[in-house]
Amino acid sequence: MEHLIWLVPAFPLGGVLINGLFGRRLGKGAVGFIGPGVVGAAFVVSLVLFLDLVGRAPEARQLTQTLYSWIAAGDFQANIGFLVDPLSATLMLVVTGVGFLIHVYSVGYMHDEDSAGFARYFTYLNLFTFAMLLLVMADNFLLLFVGWEGVGLCSYLLIGFWFKDRDNATAGKKAFIVNRVGDFGFLLGIFLIFGSFGSVAFADVFPTAASVLAPGGDLAFWICLFLFVGAVGKSAQIPLYVWLPDAMAGPTPVSALIHAATMVTAGVYMVARSHALYDLAPDVLAIVAGIGAATALYAATIGLVQTDIKKVLAYSTISQLGYMFLGVGVAAYAAGIFHLVTHAFFKALLFLGAGSVIHALHGEQDLRRMGGLKPIMPVTYWTMLAATLAIAGIPPLAGFFSKDEILWRAWDAGHPVLWALGFVTAGLTALYMFRLFFLTFHGPFRGTAEQRQHAHESPASMTVPLAVLGVLSVIGGWIGIPPAIGEFLGGVPNAIEAWLAPVFLSAHGEAGHAAEAHAVPPAEYALMAASVAVATLGILAARHLWLARPEVPQRIAARFQVPYTILRNKYWVDELYDALVVRPYNALSRFAWRIVDEGLIDGLLVGGTAKVVQMQSRAMSGWESGSIPTYVMVFFGGAIVILAYYLFG
Repeated sequence: MEHLIWLVPAFPLGGVLINGLFGRRLGKGAVGFIGPGVVGAAFVVSLVLFLDLVGRAPEARQLTQTLYSWIAAGDFQANIGFLVDPLSATLMLVVTGVGFLIHVYSVGYMHDEDSAGFARYFTYLNLFTFAMLLLVMADNFLLLFVGWEGVGLCSYLLIGFWFKDRDNATAGKKAFIVNRVGDFGFLLGIFLIFGSFGSVAFADVFPTAASVLAPGGDLAFWICLFLFVGAVGKSAQIPLYVWLPDAMAGPTPVSALIHAATMVTAGVYMVARSHALYDLAPDVLAIVAGIGAATALYAATIGLVQTDIKKVLAYSTISQLGYMFLGVGVAAYAAGIFHLVTHAFFKALLFLGAGSVIHALHGEQDLRRMGGLKPIMPVTYWTMLAATLAIAGIPPLAGFFSKDEILWRAWDAGHPVLWALGFVTAGLTALYMFRLFFLTFHGPFRGTAEQRQHAHESPASMTVPLAVLGVLSVIGGWIGIPPAIGEFLGGVPNAIEAWLAPVFLSAHGEAGHAAEAHAVPPAEYALMAASVAVATLGILAARHLWLARPEVPQRIAARFQVPYTILRNKYWVDELYDALVVRPYNALSRFAWRIVDEGLIDGLLVGGTAKVVQMQSRAMSGWESGSIPTYVMVFFGGAIVILAYYLFG
């Protein structure tokens, strides 16, 4: 099956070439078929590779393919090579499967775009998919970094897709620049890996990590920390999360692709892939878990008061990514990847459902001008209900299993404070997500009469992907049924943990937990019940505040004006960055432009040199008059001066 691997990234790359070069001439119909079609083809090949791995013994579940030698310099070599194992195969299915549904949805969502814009959109979308596949399939850090930068480029292109709007262009630029900060750290980590191992290939680095790096040593610490700096930028964690809320400027399907199937999950994947290094840097793992838990709670508090439906979902993504980093930070790598998978299902559905609402209301995104859409948009309503229940952690939907697994692993690893942060976040998640749901679909319609008159359910090209994602949001978590529930179901195993076990064999706790699957501690049942209880409490509180007593939230905001203002203004972090980073940098740039570039370089060096040469030229040009009598007189005068010097000198 190795000979099929290259087809997975090749299909979306082919879509880039066809739609990018010929899309305008092919027309929207052909582009709308090719764009999703190539991603669907990549999904089929990914599924074939996945099934091939399933049929192998656990220790033999690895496929590799080297296309050609990319860089060869002395002993150093980097290949264009791919690795397909349980981890990369899982991500390939998510990227191509969920990505395919988003592509199909986009055909209906973008139908009003002109032919040129339509072709450009699907070219970027295919390129995004190609870059993410390159990232998760790479067999070395250098090729992974190419995909890493590729998704960063595509985020810039897609967030600023409607670039004639200055705000959209600014949002795309912000995403690109903030990610470059993190990527600088990621590059330093790769440089340290090369300096330590003499190679960037996974096959050379991971098996020898324990012999090259001292456990808990400085070198392991700095390699893992620098790599994590890149993950913080790419996966929008504190302090580099500020780009993701503004990424809502692009088309809504783009938001779904960025938040669910690509880009923001890259950091989680990278940490999980590099677990052999992170196992040797426990201090960095503690930082990963701490930042993840803090980000989860921090973003959830902001999501409580946002009024833009897409901004609420953006802060929700930041919060859920925090959960994933909490999982991998306590060395529960399989649990972190499990939540990545389930989150892809329900978060893609939430964004596409929000896009369906925005589409029905002709661009309206303010929750305060929605409501009463349940009878008008039944498919959107029921699918979004499934996704909202899933992200809230209500059993037996997908989010319950993966989120509860992370919370249990945090507690079991001896981190009660991190568990508490995640536990509180679970309640807040249920609260702000059902606030969004109730304000959108229940109560009276608060928009304009024209919006109410023209509101309608979305076409099948949009509702069918919603239905598929709705089913996945309901049953997707069953691949990771924990032992505490598996016992009651006749010993059903945790399938995803067993599937990923060969990859994370050396990870702290992974093999141990699998071995102890039959000995379920009573604390796990108690914590599971507590997480369901706090989620239920959040839902009931949202129902009381925004359905039964809709006047109460205004009273609470008025009574607690200071904390409400802080949350409403997102802790003024953007303003702080603007004051401490953006304005000083702009001032320095203006100084370099006006004083250094125009004044010193152009004015003094370039312009001054030109003026000196010009003055010399003018002085000399007076001697070059072209008059023969003048030349004779000068020659005669010079001869007299020389003669006088020799006679009387």
